[in-house]
Amino acid sequence: MLKPTEKIWHNGRFIGWEDATIHVLSHVTSYGSSVFEGVRCYATPSGPAIFRVREHLRRLLDSAKIYRIELKYSIDQLADAMVELVRVNHLDSCYFRPLVLRGYGDVGVLPFNNPTETYIACWEWGKYLGPEALAQGVDVCVSSWTRIAPNTLPALAKAGANYMNSQLIRMEAQLNGYAEGIALDTAGYVSEGSGENIFVVRDGKILTPPLGASVLPGITRDSVMQLAESLGIPVVETLVPREMLYIADEVFFSGTAAEITPIRSVDRIQVGKGSRGPVAEKLQKAFFDIVDGKVPDRFGWLMPVGKNEPVTV
Repeated sequence: MLKPTEKIWHNGRFIGWEDATIHVLSHVTSYGSSVFEGVRCYATPSGPAIFRVREHLRRLLDSAKIYRIELKYSIDQLADAMVELVRVNHLDSCYFRPLVLRGYGDVGVLPFNNPTETYIACWEWGKYLGPEALAQGVDVCVSSWTRIAPNTLPALAKAGANYMNSQLIRMEAQLNGYAEGIALDTAGYVSEGSGENIFVVRDGKILTPPLGASVLPGITRDSVMQLAESLGIPVVETLVPREMLYIADEVFFSGTAAEITPIRSVDRIQVGKGSRGPVAEKLQKAFFDIVDGKVPDRFGWLMPVGKNEPVTV
């Protein structure tokens, strides 16, 4: 459950958590007309730092553009708002939810007469698949639900409507005793989890599905690929057959919420040795060393929030 904070940013000003409400007949409630992001802020020795905030916000603007949603705020303005939101709420670490939605106006499908509402909320949030998952891995299944097809809903957009598909994948997995589901694309190749990108390790090489396999261009996905390159681990974007999941040496998820989470079994077939493998462990260490401020941020991923008191209330 969410742990409320004091303030939420809405259309350029801070409002109380309980005041961040919309009308039941807002366009978004009937038609899923929203785009959003998930961004983590990590506690470091020098204070809170937001992970790859500009890349996340660029994807937010891209998603809005794809759906013809007019967003009047720039990346810089939204990033400044996120920094200030951490200060206002006196947090050391948190999870952000920037959210752009079509609000109350017309009730028809055509959305152009509905105002755009922009919110940014943040709260404390732990490990998405459980704290033990990072070390022990999780049991997953291949979902009976296919990922959204090209030219239906745009997979490159992080849109609320897309996540109805994700909900079906996740609910089915949980009801069948799994932590998560892996969806295939319309051609039957591996796509992604309900909210995570996926990587497969075979003979020292990392394989990951290309964007054309109905894959969201994950920010953590890109981070994993950068880390792997820096560690001398080859990464190939390629179509991944379903059966590769069963014979892989390692399989792991990546995502803002999931971070880097190993998969120990797929469809009750053990992956590798049935625990976190050496490649995932090496990538985890490199990732957390940076975001926790234990080593220099050689990629420039972190935006420091600073410990100054908030100047806007």
